[in-house]
Amino acid sequence: MIGPGTGVRVYVASGVTDMRKGIQGLAAAAEQVLRQNPCSGAVFAFRGRKGDRIKILYWDQQGFCLYYKVLQRGRFPWPSPADGVARLTSAQLAMLWEGIDWRRPAWSSPPDRVA
Repeated sequence: MIGPGTGVRVYVASGVTDMRKGIQGLAAAAEQVLRQNPCSGAVFAFRGRKGDRIKILYWDQQGFCLYYKVLQRGRFPWPSPADGVARLTSAQLAMLWEGIDWRRPAWSSPPDRVA
């Protein structure tokens, strides 16, 4: 994914978002639901009812970028509505985009010896 890079603030809208919304509707949701300025340079992630669709909204200082992905199998891991707004790192955003559960990643074990 061509995106905002490292060190960016990532906000996940817990619960369900209407995937018919376009850039303006998602920017309004970022402002009203997440209580964030959509033009701040932060990344905003939204998931549909089935859980197999995700939209990511990002302001790149020239305009909005909208990334949309539909999984062929499985669902995107998502916080429950009771959790409120979730904050992710850029690494967790990359895992989310790939459909990996960013809440419980499977870390590899450290090497037995070095060099």
